[in-house]
Amino acid sequence: MTVSALREAVPADFPLIAGIYAHHVQTGLASFEEVPPSAEELRRRFQAVRARGLPWRVAEVEGRLVGYCYASPYHSRSAYRFTVQDSVYVAEDSIGRGVGTALLGEVLEACAATGYRQMMAVIGDSANEASLRLHARLGFRTIGQALAVGVKFGRWVDIVYLQRPLGEQTARPPTEDPEGYAPPADQAGP
Repeated sequence: MTVSALREAVPADFPLIAGIYAHHVQTGLASFEEVPPSAEELRRRFQAVRARGLPWRVAEVEGRLVGYCYASPYHSRSAYRFTVQDSVYVAEDSIGRGVGTALLGEVLEACAATGYRQMMAVIGDSANEASLRLHARLGFRTIGQALAVGVKFGRWVDIVYLQRPLGEQTARPPTEDPEGYAPPADQAGP
């Protein structure tokens, strides 16, 4: 299977994106959501991501949308403004066929080009080998694990933290903020 197109998501994609994500929410541990969000809710999340100038890409194979990947702020506090977090989901019948690699690679490049300097991945389920391998293949390294922090399908679930540098790494932080950065009103978190 070869990805025939990688492109920015558009609002009309969200019924298909919602279907892909619903499968992962209902059957897997990658997401800690327990109820699949509606296409409208996912469209709202997309608009929040795009309002910050961050990428939300979709992959197509022969005209069919088979996966998506986006970057979002890692935390809302302004000191984290050069760090983003990725999310990547692939249609069940396209897993293991290079779709996730193509999508995440595209999002990594877009974030580096925009001025971000670190990307975090928070992988649901320490046994999520496919996602862990995908991220390792693209240069992420495991930096930690939180044990039994979620409950899904009647069992405790871990998360694994991974990190990857983006762009030029220097001792001094950049002098300009990444494109589109604006601190959110809710300054929750550390």
